[in-house]
Amino acid sequence: MAHAAEVRVLVVNPGSSSLKLSVVEDARRVVEERDEDVAGPHEVGERVAAYVAQVEETDAAAARVVHGGPDFTRSVVVDRDVLAGLEGLTDLAPLHNPVGMAAVRALHARRPARPVVACFDTAFHASLPDAAAVYAIPWQWTERFGIRRYGFHGLSHSHAARRASDLTGRPAGELRVVTCHLGSGASLAAVEGGRSVDTTMGFTPLEGLVMSTRSGNLDPGAVTRLISRFGLDATQVEHALEHDSGLLGLSGRTADMKEVLDSAAGDERARLARDVYVHRLRASIAAMSASLGGLDTLVFTGGVGERSAEIRARACAPLAHLGVRLDSQRNADPGETDAELTGADSNVRILRVIAREDLEMAREVETLLG
Repeated sequence: MAHAAEVRVLVVNPGSSSLKLSVVEDARRVVEERDEDVAGPHEVGERVAAYVAQVEETDAAAARVVHGGPDFTRSVVVDRDVLAGLEGLTDLAPLHNPVGMAAVRALHARRPARPVVACFDTAFHASLPDAAAVYAIPWQWTERFGIRRYGFHGLSHSHAARRASDLTGRPAGELRVVTCHLGSGASLAAVEGGRSVDTTMGFTPLEGLVMSTRSGNLDPGAVTRLISRFGLDATQVEHALEHDSGLLGLSGRTADMKEVLDSAAGDERARLARDVYVHRLRASIAAMSASLGGLDTLVFTGGVGERSAEIRARACAPLAHLGVRLDSQRNADPGETDAELTGADSNVRILRVIAREDLEMAREVETLLG
């Protein structure tokens, strides 16, 4: 590789229906980026291969893989053994891991000699203490089947926590931060000393907050009743909780937060969707703060976290007892970059951070490869 100050990393960030491509220099400058809609692993592989052929030579490549399972707890250079290990994790994230694997294969095929690093969304949460990671279920389920809290959005949470240190001018080791990744998927993380100590997502990305089409927390008894009493099968329930729930299920018309908020004044179901979303969000922020034993900085990131002043305001207003007070003017117009939204009488720093998983992945590459 070139000297660290000159390193160019091609970053591939595939979602279940989207593909973000970028070239990052020095782990902080995005010199080229592209955001495309895709449909499935095959199309992801084709688009990645085409992009690699177009861009100037890079020193390394990184691909986001959502679920690293119990074995991949940090970013790793991909080789045959790693590929084989990743193949065995597909059933843990059937919507996301196949597209990540397609990206990895395409990167290898187009530039076989260039290092490819797999960056896992679960890795940041590998530091969770057992008290936060282990479910109170039969021990053989934990030990034999690996049922535990993995957490997700780790690359975004890691970047947000790092930026919290930069923007507040305090070392990460001194900070207790709650990072709120609010996008179509949504989760919180409690970050102490730069390490994740609690998070809202669990064994799968279904647990936790209300999301665009995912339910978030649900009594397991409701699931077993739907199957045993009303005749739904597991596939039907899983699909409904993944694709027909959340804001879409509550509002009955849209999974888009902006549309929900625009309709809330005159639409009772849209108002209910907004209120359930905010209720779960602010309660979970308080819970993450309790896991930290206090709160120094609150960070909003992700599409909703970055763009919705109303959601930020509604989430923060009931948290005044924790010392959280927004500056209403800054919140209404935070600009286009990372911004401070802290009110004059707030004991907690409040930040809006633009989600840049690509920068975090490029940083992982440089750290791993030197």
